[in-house]
Order: sequence, then C-alpha cells, then structure tokens
Amino acid sequence: MTRVTIDATTLAKFQGVDNLIEICDEEGRIVGHFYPYFEPPRDSGGKIISPISDEQWECRRQEQSGRPLKDILADLQER
Repeated sequence: MTRVTIDATTLAKFQGVDNLIEICDEEGRIVGHFYPYFEPPRDSGGKIISPISDEQWECRRQEQSGRPLKDILADLQER
C-alpha cells in the first residue's frame, strides 16, 4: 500500500465525511476513491460495541424463516 500525506487545507475537505468520496483532477476526471477510516465504538474494556442489542440478536436467532438446507441442496442437484 502506498501512503500519501496531505496538507491541512486538503485534509479539512475530508473532515466529517462518512461515505465514499470520488477524487477528481482539475478537469473532473476521476483519479481515485477515498473511504474514510471508521473507528467502531468500544466499551471501557476495549471491546467493540455492537449496534444490535442482545435482545435483537436473540429475536433473530429464534426466527423460523426460509427453507431447510437439505431442500435447497436437493433443488440444486436437480438442475
């Protein structure tokens, strides 16, 4: 990976951006893309905090939707 250091004026243009940025030259040609670094929230012990609560995870674990894997595999073998 190549590292590029930018000046404070250019850096200010990237502050507060939370999604993909197209980098263009003065003629408007795309020269690259920039993905801002995201530091996930952590608890006091340094563990990453999930945006999904334990209750939501449990609800999702209990959902009974979809088809059994054996049925899906059987359909694929028929093709």
